[in-house]
Amino acid sequence: MRYFLEFSYKGTAYHGWQRQPNASTVQQQMEDALTTLLGKETAVLAAGRTDTGVHAKQMFAHVDLALNAEAIKQLGHRLNKFLPHDIAIKAIHPVKADAHARFDAISRSYTYHLVPHKSPFAHELAYTFTTALDWDAMNAAAKLLLGYTNFKCFSRSKTDVKTYDCKVTEAYWVQSDSEWIFYISANRFLRNMVRAIVGTLLDVGTGKTSLADFQAILNSADRTKAGSSAPAHGLFLTQVQYPNTIFETNG
Repeated sequence: MRYFLEFSYKGTAYHGWQRQPNASTVQQQMEDALTTLLGKETAVLAAGRTDTGVHAKQMFAHVDLALNAEAIKQLGHRLNKFLPHDIAIKAIHPVKADAHARFDAISRSYTYHLVPHKSPFAHELAYTFTTALDWDAMNAAAKLLLGYTNFKCFSRSKTDVKTYDCKVTEAYWVQSDSEWIFYISANRFLRNMVRAIVGTLLDVGTGKTSLADFQAILNSADRTKAGSSAPAHGLFLTQVQYPNTIFETNG
């Protein structure tokens, strides 16, 4: 039967989600733990990829398991004991046999965290940015994202995607004394897209890039026109949403 693993992780120690040779990744840790506990090779497929150093407050991956309900319940506890301290299983959900963690997702949300001063507690979880920022200009630029669908200008240059179209449903900054947070949601994201957007919005906030310049970047479909990508350690995948119809209600 197919299940969705719901989990979170701190990405500091990992080269992203996806398994790769000669590097520790979250997928490798998850698959190795399952393979050891179940006594047979077990693969998982996640809702998407996160880059080196990026964190996830909520991530899903699907896996096929031939276990009864009680064994599934125990598996979550056993996995949490077996996995490293920076990866945690929240729940295991029974789903339809053809449910797909990546392709069935209808919305994804990210936050990006900045701190305006040096913090010994935030250095792995937020980007220290001490320059004064124009928040009104940054939010005006962020609002422009909702009127576009082609985000090639914020995509990693060498990528194998068939389309650069994404539907952004929210994008805005919230400022507090201790932290500045960027919220963004869309039906899908391109590789490096959020970090490229944040880096370009910071250029707007410091006056390097005007609102008209930002709109021209969006119209250009050219990654070289946009700003540098913000560092990975400030980025969190916070939510992945699915249609209720893919979940088994009798699980």
